[in-house]
Amino acid sequence: MTKPSSRPTVLVVGLGGTIAMTPSVTDGAARPTLSAEDLLAAVPHMAGVDVDITTLSFTAKPGASLTLDDIEKLASRLWALDSEGAVDGIVVTQGTDTLEETAYLLSLLYEAKAPLVVTGAMRAPHLAGADGPANLLAAVTVAASPQVRDLGVLVVFNDQVFDAARVRKTHSTSTNAFTAPDTGPLGTVSEGRLRLLATPAHRPLPIAASLTEPARVGLYTATLGDDGTLLEPLLDQVDGMVIAGFGVGHVPASWVPILAKAAQRIPIVLASRTGGGTTLTRTYGFDGSEKDLLSRDVIGAGHLDPYKARHLLTVLLRSGAGLEKIRATFAPAGTTAEGRG
Repeated sequence: MTKPSSRPTVLVVGLGGTIAMTPSVTDGAARPTLSAEDLLAAVPHMAGVDVDITTLSFTAKPGASLTLDDIEKLASRLWALDSEGAVDGIVVTQGTDTLEETAYLLSLLYEAKAPLVVTGAMRAPHLAGADGPANLLAAVTVAASPQVRDLGVLVVFNDQVFDAARVRKTHSTSTNAFTAPDTGPLGTVSEGRLRLLATPAHRPLPIAASLTEPARVGLYTATLGDDGTLLEPLLDQVDGMVIAGFGVGHVPASWVPILAKAAQRIPIVLASRTGGGTTLTRTYGFDGSEKDLLSRDVIGAGHLDPYKARHLLTVLLRSGAGLEKIRATFAPAGTTAEGRG
């Protein structure tokens, strides 16, 4: 692939998802069928954007069926295209079920210089008020902007621009489903151009090592009345575990000996189940508090939500990282200092 002209070239990559779904003739239910070319054809205003656009239909899956291997292969493919000088920006379209997770995964695996923007749709193309065309137009506008060249992977949705590490899907059906509870959007798209308002506090360094090591990482959420009976055997079946704790990083006292024992064998990461805010390090000292757990070699996730913490831990383990590297990586990734006492 070579650049067709001196204008910015943006590659639009299709992975499937609601943005690419059409109703089945048999039952009327939506399934991914549209290619990246089809998506562009549905955006007549794209002709007014001063860019050249190429396409790649990478896969056609609902967001819930994408895998880490899919995203790793995509990151490698996009890196190769960037190294050839073929693109100035990239837009990935996919299902919103996992968009917040794949965007963060790409930020860990994508090493190239061309900006990478992830978008999708909450309403399929055949529905009234379908939002896919507007989201795709805004995403291409952002990907072509030199302002975002050093900002890492971004998510563009509903004319808002988000940091991949902070974005969350917070509504199951609204077209305004994506937010960033801690920071808000980094910018907006209006009048056909990006208006950048802020930049990410921390851009993760891509993990360059090949993901060749097998690793299974679990995610377990703290809930009222859970005595740890279900958690204990699960810890014996995984190579790492993320605990989505109460509030600032708390678990039932009955979990403490279970987690302390497991932390001597596998990395245990403590995140907050709330969806916003950070885990703390030394405010509370009761059994099962964040201070107690950190003193027992549990690793704090800081501002990383449980889903993103799980992906960071998975990528680190699959790249062969040891416990100290994992601990050192989580501290800046969660923008918090790790405390043990």
